[in-house]
Amino acid sequence: MVTDNELDKLRTLQEIIYEKIGLEKSIQEIPKLLGTQEELLNRLKKTFIDKNADYEKVKAEEIDLKNRLFEAESAREKSEKNMDSVATQREYEALDKEINDASEREHQYRKDLQQKEKIIAELDEQIKQQSSLIEQQEKELDERRKKIEAEINEKQKQTDALRKKEIKLTENLDTEVVFKFERIIKNKEGKGIVAIKGNVCMGCHMILPVQFANEVREGEDFVFCPYCSRILFYEESAEGEEDYFNTEDTGSLSDLDDMEEEEDDGDEDEEVVNIDSEE
Repeated sequence: MVTDNELDKLRTLQEIIYEKIGLEKSIQEIPKLLGTQEELLNRLKKTFIDKNADYEKVKAEEIDLKNRLFEAESAREKSEKNMDSVATQREYEALDKEINDASEREHQYRKDLQQKEKIIAELDEQIKQQSSLIEQQEKELDERRKKIEAEINEKQKQTDALRKKEIKLTENLDTEVVFKFERIIKNKEGKGIVAIKGNVCMGCHMILPVQFANEVREGEDFVFCPYCSRILFYEESAEGEEDYFNTEDTGSLSDLDDMEEEEDDGDEDEEVVNIDSEE
C-alpha cells in the first residue's frame, strides 16, 4: 500500500533530484566558459610563434645583406687602390666600371638593409606587444580557472549534500521505482510525480481509463502514467467524483495496448482534456 508518507518522500525527493541534476549539469557546463578565452590565448601564441619566425627570417636576410655590402665595399676599395697603377686607357675604363658597379651594389644593399631594419623594428615591437598580451591573458585565465575550480568545488559540496539527503529519503523505497523516478525527472523538467483528478493525468492532461484511475485511487502500488510515465497519486476534484470523471472514449486498461493500432486505423483521435476548462 502506497502511504501518504511515501508520496511526501517522493515530492521531497523530486525537489532534491531536480536540484542535484541542475548542479551536475552546471558542473559540466562551467569549464566550457573557459573555451573562448583559451582559444583566444592559443591564437595569440600562434601569432607570437609566427612573428618570431618572420623576425628570424628577416634577421638572416639582414646578415646576408651586410655580408654582401661588405664584399661590395671591399671590391670598390680594391679597385680604387688599383687606379694608382693603371698604365692604359683600357685598364682605367675596366677599373672605373668595377668601381661603379660596386658602388651601385653598395647603394642597393644599403637601401635593402634600411627596409629590413624597418621590418625588424616593426616585428620586434609586435612581438613585445604579443608577449605582453599573452602574459596578461595567461594571468587572467589562471585567475578564471581558480574561480571556476572554487565554484565547481562549492557546487560539488552541494551535490554531495543532496546525494546524502537522497540516500536517506530512499532507504525504504523500492530501488526500481527510485531509478525510474529519477529518469522521469530528468526527462520531464523536474516533475516526476503528479496528481490524477477524476481520470485525467495532471502531467500530460490525457484521459485515462476509469479502471486505471481507480487503481491509482486504491493506492496498492506505485502507478506510472502510460502516456507521460510520471508517478500518479489520487487527488479529489473540487467538482465531485461523479461530475469530474470523464467516461467518454475511455474504455479499460486493456484498451491502452490497442491505442497505437486504433491511431493507425484513424477510427478515433486522442482527446486531450484541459482541466482548467472543465465545468
